[in-house]
Amino acid sequence: MYIESVPNRSSPPAILLRESFRQDGRVCKRTIANLSDWPMAKVNALKAVLAGGTVITDLEDAFDIIRSRPHGHVAAVLGVLRQLHLDDVIEPHRCCQRDLVVGMIVARIISPRSKLATARGIADESLTSTLGETLEIQNADEDALYSAMDWLLERQGKIEEALAQRHLHDGTFVLYDVTSTYFEGKACPLAKLGHNRDGKKDKLQVVVGLLCDPFGRPVAVEVFPGNTGDPTTLSSQVNKVKERFGIKRAIVVADRGLITDARIREDLKPEHIDWISALRAPAIRKMVESGDLQLTLFDTKDLAEITSSDFPDERLVACFNPFLSEKRARKRESLLVATEKKLDKIVDAAGRKSRPLTGKDRIGIRVGKVIDRAKMGKHFKLFIDDKSFRYERDLDGIKEEAALDGIYVVRTSLKRPDLPADEAVATYKHLSDVERAFRSIKTLDLKIRPIYHHLEDRVRAHVLLCMLAYYVEWHLRERLAPILFDDDDKIAALQARVSPVAPAVVSPSAQEKAATKRTPEGLPVHSFQTLLADLATICRNRVRPRAAPDAEFDMNTVPTTSQQHALDLMRVSLKV
Repeated sequence: MYIESVPNRSSPPAILLRESFRQDGRVCKRTIANLSDWPMAKVNALKAVLAGGTVITDLEDAFDIIRSRPHGHVAAVLGVLRQLHLDDVIEPHRCCQRDLVVGMIVARIISPRSKLATARGIADESLTSTLGETLEIQNADEDALYSAMDWLLERQGKIEEALAQRHLHDGTFVLYDVTSTYFEGKACPLAKLGHNRDGKKDKLQVVVGLLCDPFGRPVAVEVFPGNTGDPTTLSSQVNKVKERFGIKRAIVVADRGLITDARIREDLKPEHIDWISALRAPAIRKMVESGDLQLTLFDTKDLAEITSSDFPDERLVACFNPFLSEKRARKRESLLVATEKKLDKIVDAAGRKSRPLTGKDRIGIRVGKVIDRAKMGKHFKLFIDDKSFRYERDLDGIKEEAALDGIYVVRTSLKRPDLPADEAVATYKHLSDVERAFRSIKTLDLKIRPIYHHLEDRVRAHVLLCMLAYYVEWHLRERLAPILFDDDDKIAALQARVSPVAPAVVSPSAQEKAATKRTPEGLPVHSFQTLLADLATICRNRVRPRAAPDAEFDMNTVPTTSQQHALDLMRVSLKV
């Protein structure tokens, strides 16, 4: 039996249920029923049954979702990584080790965890995302990841040289800064006690030096023992830029704690490397006392070039930031008040009738712990004897320090025709881009700390992985800036800034985003992490038709308008 539609002149066609048969060797047909009054949905259902199919009356019962795996964030990060050809930088030819390294980079961005947890996250049985399936590394365990880290470390030099060739050139500015990150455990030879920036004084640590291009894009990273002084890391960076990267002329931009007089004399000048840094507070105070720096300079302007016989071959640009001055004054006062509260407890303990605190040594130890914690000892006069203790503020010392609040002096070896004073200040303040990289790597996004690896090379490979992950994140943020709280109109922000000394301002469009929490298109504004979480709701679903159980297929969740806009900004597809 079959259904046939018979034309009926100017009237609707007749829908007939017919049967064909043979008679006297000829094919004949006869009409069994006229279905012209049936709705077309009913006619089509009967047609499907006659064709051997199954009619489903309830769509909810048509399919089973076998499993759903987050996919959108994997497609986004992996897509941008491949557009940057970072996989080719790591190794031009695809191999298992390269896929594992790429997987660890992507995993560090979308879900930073230990290597054991990462291995479980990409395994088939975990199904936490499509990362393992997409890169075909579902069967990798933690030992395979460790092996891939060792393989990656052997290529660090070539990777950094390739990135330097992309982003550095002769005459370029090279941003350099260091940080530290702490350890859990005591077995690694690199882990040492040192100046701990994480507030973990009892923890071992390593020192990490990061080289960036003028825009804050990471180019190279190096790990030093935890007790390494910041200035001593500079010589290896100079050698890296000159010898390995082949840059004949570069300008190193680093903080005052890195570019010291000794490093200028021993590392930078012999290699003919120019530099931009700043003076330390004692040097600024000495210049004020000698008259080389007069505070009246700042009555009408916020920066001025000055000279000093102590720095004969350098250009000095003195700057005054009133906002920084107010901030430092507030911080000093709050620390003084907090210290006084603790000192008052010692005064009470020394003067109480029952079991008083006695002994000059005992009282001194208690006092020392208080004033050393906030480094406020220089602002107090202390009077300690065997049975009493009192203190008072050193008003003259406080006033002397307060006079320099908000004042800093940028120093550089570049002559005036090469770099105007305002550009020297603006370039020095670009070090905030490296600090932003450290914040992302250490705490906000990539969570490099604490480090659990015991082998020295594994620590170096772990830090290199985090640097490569930040390289991808840097480009992701640049592309996604219109829908992030980041400023996506940097030209307008620069134009709105009246002076490089003044605090940074955001563009009108960024202010509008922050106020309304919406983009001009009416879409929600995200942080980087909430946007990744939103993209993760795009799933790859394994679907099984109940009418044909052997015909399973994959289907991606249809992106929302906001998600599709993000994918368009990144220029990536869900098919990776």
